[in-house]
Amino acid sequence: MNNSDSQNTSSSPFGGWGAYYIVIPAHNEQDLIGLTLQSLISQTVLPKKIVVVNDNSTDKTEEIVLDYAKENPYISLVNKTSSAIHLPGSKVIQAFHKGFETLDDNYDIIVKLDGDLIFPPNYFETIISHFQSDPKIGMAGGFCYIEKNGDWILENLTDKDHIRGALKAYRKETFQQIGGLKASMGWDTVDELLCKYYDWKIVTDSSLHVKHLKPTGANYSKTARYKQGEAFYTLGYGFWITAIASAKLAMMKKKPLLFFDYIKGFLKAKKAKTPLLVTEMQAKFIRNYRLQKMKKKLF
Repeated sequence: MNNSDSQNTSSSPFGGWGAYYIVIPAHNEQDLIGLTLQSLISQTVLPKKIVVVNDNSTDKTEEIVLDYAKENPYISLVNKTSSAIHLPGSKVIQAFHKGFETLDDNYDIIVKLDGDLIFPPNYFETIISHFQSDPKIGMAGGFCYIEKNGDWILENLTDKDHIRGALKAYRKETFQQIGGLKASMGWDTVDELLCKYYDWKIVTDSSLHVKHLKPTGANYSKTARYKQGEAFYTLGYGFWITAIASAKLAMMKKKPLLFFDYIKGFLKAKKAKTPLLVTEMQAKFIRNYRLQKMKKKLF
């Protein structure tokens, strides 16, 4: 697990720009976190800092991370106590915040990763080159692949222009302007919509194949499924855009009945007058943006 450059003094090929910090929320990832860290310390351009947030793990996650930290001083561990219930969005971003709070601001790019990924060695060198190529690029990412019958296939849950929540990289100025990450389900959609609102570009690179070792949503409960509908509400979608988005997501997951869970979640949030994650002006922009995108696909 050692990296020959354990002091992390590798020079960036980007004229000094491109320092990136990584925060990894991790809950019971003893079987996979080592693979993720190994792929990160094997990058052609190394991260300046990696913070793993051990979120209430009951396995050997902490022990494994500390072993890596011994030989790679830019890796650190933060312990967090929280509920063992897995609610997508809020729990993981609360853990992200816990790790982010320990960092200084001497970075150009901030990255939120899951602890069940394997990155190709050139992943972050390529991501930095995208940011370097255009100062208006605010977010960049590759694509998640899952193993099926011995082959690695695209985990096709979203549009090709969306960066998965598992591997988000933000330009510092973008991250600050969008107000960081929202501790709520839908955080990995609202970040991109706010990027659009503030006129930042989002880049997805199909040449970057990342192995996602645990398929998304494998452990979601019915409460979590209702949360997806609530997320559509808090994004300011309105009913009809929510209905279309719910139908599409349910079909992509090959579980048509999820549509009803999503709609129920939306209606519950509306009845409860759940606060939106965005301002009224941002919500109006988001609805218009979503409608324009839908029209483009239809006509």
